[in-house]
Amino acid sequence: MTIFVGKRPKTPPKPRSSAKARRSAARLAAVQVLYEIAQTGKSATEALAGFIEFRIGHEVDGETFVAADITLLTAIVRGANAEQAHIDTLIEAAVRPPLERERLELLLRMILVAGTWELLRNHEMPSAILLAEYVGIATAFYGGAEPGLMNGVLDRIARNLRPYEFGVAGGGQIPVGAAQTFPAKGGD
Repeated sequence: MTIFVGKRPKTPPKPRSSAKARRSAARLAAVQVLYEIAQTGKSATEALAGFIEFRIGHEVDGETFVAADITLLTAIVRGANAEQAHIDTLIEAAVRPPLERERLELLLRMILVAGTWELLRNHEMPSAILLAEYVGIATAFYGGAEPGLMNGVLDRIARNLRPYEFGVAGGGQIPVGAAQTFPAKGGD
């Protein structure tokens, strides 16, 4: 038994490991892997394997981060990589030229790619949550106007892909498994 006199020594906080934290970590990791693929030309399989082996759950720069949800990480990276041409078309349609297009450096583009893939394919997650997640990632890397740019572009993509979440009449059929996050109708 240890007896403390005075203040208890501070214990470093353990990384959160909730399912939400693991999904958030997976999204950040997916952006990093997509960035590596774009920079190095590695295949998605090779980049993912290296990232999972050497980064997930390991100490990096003196800190151990939350272990990412490997299933989500893999789905985002492989899916975004496989659908890159379609995703690029969606992003280009949502970017307002010329100012926004000029501000899309590689890292911002990879954040948009990952976010767009999830808006396109992860119907279990409401777009509002996905936008908050990817704007949060942009905020972690940038302190200026870039998170606002990210929010605007992803919002336009979300409204295009998921009009039913924004109360648009005739917004199309709701996909099976889509999150039900619609505003209540009537006097509520």
